[in-house]
Amino acid sequence: MAVFTGAGVAIVTPFKADGEVNYEKFADLIEDQIAGGTDAIIVCGTTGESSTLTHEEHLDVIKYCVEKVAGRIPVVAGTGSNCTETAIYLSTEAEKYGADGLLLVSPYYNKATQNGLYKHYKAIADSVKIPCILYNVPSRTGCNIAPETVVRLCTDVENIVGVKEASGNISQVVKLMSLADGKVDLYSGNDDQIVPFLALGGKGVISVLSNVAPGQTHDICAKFFEGDIEGSCREQLRAIPLCNALFCEVNPIPVKKALNLMGKEAGTLRPPLTDMEEENAVKLEKAMKEYGIL
Repeated sequence: MAVFTGAGVAIVTPFKADGEVNYEKFADLIEDQIAGGTDAIIVCGTTGESSTLTHEEHLDVIKYCVEKVAGRIPVVAGTGSNCTETAIYLSTEAEKYGADGLLLVSPYYNKATQNGLYKHYKAIADSVKIPCILYNVPSRTGCNIAPETVVRLCTDVENIVGVKEASGNISQVVKLMSLADGKVDLYSGNDDQIVPFLALGGKGVISVLSNVAPGQTHDICAKFFEGDIEGSCREQLRAIPLCNALFCEVNPIPVKKALNLMGKEAGTLRPPLTDMEEENAVKLEKAMKEYGIL
């Protein structure tokens, strides 16, 4: 059984002006997501700026999220690393805190071989009992998880259940699902490709868009699953200008700006990320108004 189906939000980590985690605002964001119909919360992923959280902060944010959600929807903890031992440490701790699943990004910078990726992921999954979702985002990591490797892992390792695919390469996704034989839970890692992924048998999306439009992103998936393909496609296409605006600079710069424009007080970004360029901020605000969330 899939960790979740539908739209899971890759939630931001709000910071105070001094850069500390703002748990009060984080609680508000969690409650807004649940009230808005989000199907799962993915905490400490790329959008959550996990790369600039200390290990202590990383685990504290996961623990806080699990406790705040209190079983109302699944919580998937981002615990990947380019160091296998670090990923095992974060993963085992997240399991102790009660996370429902793990999201494991492919090792970045090291650029492991496919055999190295297999051993890395197997070692992490073998250290825990909860479900693990692989995360393939070669534009950030410089390392692509081949379809054959994904299928091999989902076949050989009981608790590796699927993949968040953010390569943007639909042909690769088609190949993956042609090899999967029902063994791979597929999640879109790109908000502009939700419907194509669902059409290929996907379970849903791990979404940046959901931060600002949880109900609408949920509906893209829900309508599809209910058989309203036309309605799902209509919602997907309506969201494209906003999706483009949310990725006109590197994530999560635009989505944090969007939340702040909505009065959600997501706060600042941690260096080396910087505030959004004014020209792009104007485009984002325009897209938000046209979409009807501002």
